Amino acid sequence: MAEAAEKLTHTFAEYIALEEASDTKHELINGEIYATAHGTPEHGRLAMRMAWALRTALGKRPCEVFSSDVRVRVPATGLATYPDLSVVCGRMEIDPENRNTINNPIVIVEVLSESTESYDRGKKFRHYRSIPSPRDYLLVSQDDVWVEHYVRATDGNWVLHDTLPGGTIALASCGVELRVDRLYLKVFEAP
Repeated sequence: MAEAAEKLTHTFAEYIALEEASDTKHELINGEIYATAHGTPEHGRLAMRMAWALRTALGKRPCEVFSSDVRVRVPATGLATYPDLSVVCGRMEIDPENRNTINNPIVIVEVLSESTESYDRGKKFRHYRSIPSPRDYLLVSQDDVWVEHYVRATDGNWVLHDTLPGGTIALASCGVELRVDRLYLKVFEAP
């Protein structure tokens, strides 16, 4: 008699149970659980600068900026992950299976790192695109003054806007503009 195959996939509930008992963060991708990469000082600095810039620019708008402590779930694909930043405007949709997970970010920000860059540009972005709510996806370089800003057009396609030194990121989804030079102020200076 053949032995039962080892279980290779996990449910969202099993993943949540692991997360709640763990000191490290994990992603759930296609039923597989992976530990997330650790950041660098540059990564952390850029994420905090972006969070500060977004929160300041949003002012009294009914929007919230969330750090990588808040999980985003992609119901259509099963991905559960922690973007570096996410923004929700209006009513926050809490995932029906976990109160610490949101389903409706309108802006998603990933600070690129050597270990995650191809994933953030490729498969992870494909997952994010299946969420109806996002209008802006920002990839922030930690090597150069450069933000790749993908905007969801009315036809559903995503349009890339490269934002280089001196440029401005216009987030029409929440009505704010961010100056790239301010985001990168002193980021590359030695401590």
